[in-house]
Amino acid sequence: MEAVTAIKPLIKVAAISGSLRKGSFNTGLLRAAMELTKESVPGMHIEHIDISPLPLINTDLESNGTYPPVVEAFRQKILEADSILFASPEYNFSVSEKIPLRKIDVGSFLQGMHPLILSVSFVNFYLVLEECNMTINFVQSVYLVDIPAPLKNAIDWASRSPNVWADKPAAIISTGGGFGGGRSQYHLRQIGVFLDLHFINKPEFTLNAFQPPQKFDAEGNLVDEVARERLKQVLVSLQAFTLRLQGK
Repeated sequence: MEAVTAIKPLIKVAAISGSLRKGSFNTGLLRAAMELTKESVPGMHIEHIDISPLPLINTDLESNGTYPPVVEAFRQKILEADSILFASPEYNFSVSEKIPLRKIDVGSFLQGMHPLILSVSFVNFYLVLEECNMTINFVQSVYLVDIPAPLKNAIDWASRSPNVWADKPAAIISTGGGFGGGRSQYHLRQIGVFLDLHFINKPEFTLNAFQPPQKFDAEGNLVDEVARERLKQVLVSLQAFTLRLQGK
């Protein structure tokens, strides 16, 4: 008698790239992930959700608890997904792109603070201490940097009430120069704490796109077999974690 192979429940994954560039390597990672699920990760379906049509977050666009149609459609995709796959590029050590610094004055409520990064619901910003006398623990002034970006914009729209990110399992993959986007991943994890997103811890996936051997072809497709295998392991881990949280 032939052994019966258990069929895993189908997991629907919403995949989001933080880069809108046509030849984005991070979007290329998502294409590779979709290919891998069809080839060797049964029970998982990945859909790339395009965030480029989303308007910049603006609560004036909300009306009686409803949102612009394109935002409603995006939120529905997230709501219907079992888990989330983020491909997060790194700009200036974070998930998004900075605009020029502007100086602000602060008072004694910042006493004792060290250089830090803050994340709030609708805008990320860096606080870099310009003058700090650690003896008297008094901060005299800081620089504030607003950080708008496609990925953070999408995150903020889906976090509006009701928060459709809540209790979703998630994974992050990144590629680029240097550390391959690793620093952006940790900032995204911090944002996820407030959103009640549950990220897998391992394996982590960062990839230097420019170190030999060749990682991507001219169309931005992931061609390195070692990297593809590493990416597959992320998908397998996300699948197992999703099923565990679902109690299956």
